Amino acid sequence: MLVFSFIGGGVSVWRGYRTAFIVSFPFTWFLNVIHDKFRKGKINFESTLELLTKFDIPFDYVHVKYIFKASDSLKSGTITIEDFRGIYRTIAHRCEIHDLFKTQSPNHKLLPLSNLVQFLKNEQFQPEVDEVVAAQLIAKFEPIEEAKKNSQMTFEGFLRYMTSEECMVFKSEHKTVYQDMTRPLCEYFISSSHNTYLISDQLIGPSHLWGYASALMKGCRCLEIDCWDGPNNDPVVYHGHTLTSKISFKTVIQVISKYAFLVSDYPLILSLENHCSPKQQEVMADYLTNILGDMLVISAIDDIMPTELPSPESLKFKIMIKNKKIGTLEETLARKGTDSHGQTGEFEEEETSDEELDDNPSHPKQPLLKKRRARWKGSAPPRKKQKMKKIKIALALSELVIYTKSRKFVSFEDSREKQFFYENNSIGELKARKLAKLAANEFVQHTVRFLTRIYPKGTRANSSNYNPQEFWNVGCQIVALNFQTAGLQMDLQTGKFLDNGGSGYLLKPEYLRNRDTQFTPHAISANCQPVLLTIKLISGHQLPPSSLSRSNKADPLVLVEIYGVPEDHAKQQSCVVKGNALSPRWNETFTFNIQVPELALVRFVVEDQLSLTSNDFLGQYTLPLLSMNKGYRQVPLFSKLGVNLRPASLFVHIWYFNQ
Repeated sequence: MLVFSFIGGGVSVWRGYRTAFIVSFPFTWFLNVIHDKFRKGKINFESTLELLTKFDIPFDYVHVKYIFKASDSLKSGTITIEDFRGIYRTIAHRCEIHDLFKTQSPNHKLLPLSNLVQFLKNEQFQPEVDEVVAAQLIAKFEPIEEAKKNSQMTFEGFLRYMTSEECMVFKSEHKTVYQDMTRPLCEYFISSSHNTYLISDQLIGPSHLWGYASALMKGCRCLEIDCWDGPNNDPVVYHGHTLTSKISFKTVIQVISKYAFLVSDYPLILSLENHCSPKQQEVMADYLTNILGDMLVISAIDDIMPTELPSPESLKFKIMIKNKKIGTLEETLARKGTDSHGQTGEFEEEETSDEELDDNPSHPKQPLLKKRRARWKGSAPPRKKQKMKKIKIALALSELVIYTKSRKFVSFEDSREKQFFYENNSIGELKARKLAKLAANEFVQHTVRFLTRIYPKGTRANSSNYNPQEFWNVGCQIVALNFQTAGLQMDLQTGKFLDNGGSGYLLKPEYLRNRDTQFTPHAISANCQPVLLTIKLISGHQLPPSSLSRSNKADPLVLVEIYGVPEDHAKQQSCVVKGNALSPRWNETFTFNIQVPELALVRFVVEDQLSLTSNDFLGQYTLPLLSMNKGYRQVPLFSKLGVNLRPASLFVHIWYFNQ
């Protein structure tokens, strides 16, 4: 049996025994790393953390603190070298990974290069791997020089490989832009924010510039700006007819200019909810032109009237204005180069319906606070006949609207007959949900042709979100969510747009782009290729302790959820592991039959069972089904607010194939 008194000269004795070579060099390596710290015999907690950092093994402070206290039997605040070895093994030497290592290693001690190649091909589903690639992995992850020189991998190297980015569940090739970005804009899902200026609720919460910076740093490509007349002829941004605070339109555009392309190179859409007078609209136009400069789209490409929307690729580093517009794009191009200041256009549009008032709280006809009070008293607003209203727009602002002209949605038939390709519709979630249920294929055919924005209903005063999946299912490109509100809906949004390099643009499946499509999410056709997905939930590692726990313990369980077309929605739950947040083991297998894999998202949720009827959220991770790696994989976990809880993770085996 090895003991830890072999420090200094004793190490060289072990090196002399070739028969003990396999055993000795991991032991020697370990001693070489730690022996300087133990010259005085014992170390404190801070030194323990420093040593663990030197081993390049991720650890959670809370878990290490708990194990340290348990190891410090004398309550002296220090531990021995053997105590530290126990802490290291508890944190690093995960038995489930060690079991896997032993199945691949002929002698259970070392993994030869050829065996590593076979493991990568057979278990990690990497058929293209050869000895060159395997040797690179050994060079990168094996910490013990003796093994590295012999092109071998010890368990220490195997552990570091299995817990690295190389073995994460999300495909590395999907972390960069890999999709065709040369298709028209309407063929992409676009990451979109609603009421981007708000960082809290929609009634009395603050408006803040951070809302724009934060959304852009999350890859958002469509921002909403509610514009109102401000003092001194200076427009302001806030949630109209509420007590939300106001911020300057100018500073909003300045922040957008700074952060617009830090995360994604692809075009940004500024969706203006414009309530300003023509005079202040001209001020807005000047700010947009002067601050955004060459980034602002002010004409069609090459000043030529297009026949379809441009592609994300052709609009890289460009910002488009989405707003109502006077006249046609042809007329705008014909006026190019003329000064439009002081000119105002006017057109008529039907008054907003009662249902749309419910969907759109910023409509000026009825202040939101008054509307809430009426509902609380149990009275419904009187229904009125549809009337026509006049809309005045400063030509200077109208001329900045090129590819994204807002057009009131009347019906699918009206759009087919009268809508131009560069016009888009905004539809409230209530109306959109009815259309998706009653006329799903018509909805899909509409979104094949036109950009379509969905926004939350006005009664979501606390800035809650709808489920975006139901609108992605019918091809809606601009499904706008309140980015400031954490929860399932934003988890789905974040998970979906991890794909394609986090660029904020995802090419829609072919059946959501084809003008002759017969696709409907409610009745899956034989043309779809279903996938059988199998997930073996093996273990958890350093899970975050429950917020209601006084120790580092929890009673964790895992939910595996599928979101997609209605037929694919599913949820399966593991058993509960009592009193173990550090290294729970499940070894349970879940199987899902997924009809439309291109639209499916997989969500892993870890909860702490507080009682038979109540669980506490610990962490989650969501990603597209087709972005999942096969084989043995680590699933990272994120908090409710989207913070990476590393090193908290799940260890799983993923396998799926077309049926």
